[in-house]
Amino acid sequence: MISKHDRSAELIAPGYALTTLAEVVEGHVAQTGPTRAFVYLDIGSIDREAKALREQRLLELDEAPSRARQIVAPGDVLVSMTRPNLNAVAMVPCSESQLVASTGFHVLRTRWVEPKFLYYLVQTDHFIDTMSSLVQGALYPAVRPRDISNYKFMLPPKSEQYRIVKKLEELFSDLDAGVTELKVLQRKLEQYRQSLLKAAMEGALTADWRMARIANRRPREIGTDLLQSILTDRRAHWEAKQLAKFIEQGKTPPGDWRNKYPEPISLDTTDFSELPEGWVWATLSQIGWLDRGRSKHRPRNAPHLYGGPYPFVQTGDIRDSDTFVRKASITYSEAGLAQSRLWPTKTLCITIAANIGKTALLAVEACFPDSVVGFLPASDAVSVEYVEYYIRTAQQKLEDEAPATAQKNINLEILERLPVPIPPMHEQLLLVERLSDSLSSVRDQDEAAALGIRQASAQRKNILRAAFAGQLVPQEPSDEPASVLLDRIRGARVAVAEKPKTKNARQKKERA
Repeated sequence: MISKHDRSAELIAPGYALTTLAEVVEGHVAQTGPTRAFVYLDIGSIDREAKALREQRLLELDEAPSRARQIVAPGDVLVSMTRPNLNAVAMVPCSESQLVASTGFHVLRTRWVEPKFLYYLVQTDHFIDTMSSLVQGALYPAVRPRDISNYKFMLPPKSEQYRIVKKLEELFSDLDAGVTELKVLQRKLEQYRQSLLKAAMEGALTADWRMARIANRRPREIGTDLLQSILTDRRAHWEAKQLAKFIEQGKTPPGDWRNKYPEPISLDTTDFSELPEGWVWATLSQIGWLDRGRSKHRPRNAPHLYGGPYPFVQTGDIRDSDTFVRKASITYSEAGLAQSRLWPTKTLCITIAANIGKTALLAVEACFPDSVVGFLPASDAVSVEYVEYYIRTAQQKLEDEAPATAQKNINLEILERLPVPIPPMHEQLLLVERLSDSLSSVRDQDEAAALGIRQASAQRKNILRAAFAGQLVPQEPSDEPASVLLDRIRGARVAVAEKPKTKNARQKKERA
């Protein structure tokens, strides 16, 4: 019976022969380490998407890492033994420098088959799935050299190997060119998205609207009046909330209770850029209320906290959303809710750890942890959608303010003092409308480009599958069968094994 990872034996194309990598590659790669200045190739050197080595710097002998042992040569195929599902593979290019690979690679070197044939072989789903099924270790999941060496595949005749490689490179060249164009489009769309947001927050996106107001002799709007109105609403909201608490608790408010109002952080705008007429600079704490999410229970992964009806929004949900978070990857139970807080819809969520400055609005009532800050406007003169768009433009600023620790994060005060340009409410709403329409079009184009890239990836896999099933190029009856090639390889191995060993080789064997 053939296992699911040995389907190569189900059907062997004419002239092909079932074999293993061990039979067609050389078994020894020098493990002496560098002998002079060298280029070190490790797992991080590989661009997994391009299946190629990134440019590496030259290291001196005294800089050699302990794993820099394998002396490799142009045409060698490097296969990472760690996390084979990621398929970190590459072919060693020509170089004037000494090339030394990490012992984390299994090196495929051959003089009997076309090296690029092996290079493409180890990119197939069949190879990846087979290796992934053999992984050992949880913290450092990896396969062993013999797992790779024992991999079974159908070897075509030597002439057909060249035809397969030529066809693959021809087809992949077209695919790669298309993918490159789509990625260029994605970069341009991102640049356009940022320029739209910048134009909105500087007033350029609504300049025509303001000119029309002037032409129609509409009353002038004063930014300082707008800010004072927001601050008045903010204090009134706090006082109303405090009075409601006193009533709920059956207490008489103390005489000085109003003095406990938490004043927001104000701004010195002396060196700030000039804003359009009617706009005003304010801090995030002046225009709204900020508070961190809650998840008090320890341990936080206690099973009884989860599985209920209350969405528990995490930083990844916010990062992956598009303006609105409509669902969460996990939910809280009643017990989970009891040690957290349920935030209302339209709460602006701002991540302050891991993915700093990512934003989204709640489309449903939800809880979130203290790695997320919730923002609620303090006045009807503040559009939370406008604020969400603005923070997108400030994300890099927030990222830069995070200390360089193992996991970057920012505190609540950094958000509270964040400067925000505030237009009059009707202009905020117009900006939100125009941005929403324009960004929706950008999103549609970006999704179409992403779909094209995914389709190209799927097509690449299908092409590889066909190539190694003997279906990509026609078989030529005149080609020497692969079985003859295998016999020749076996004969060459026997001849090497029977060759008298040199004195040094015998001494090494005796010492071993």
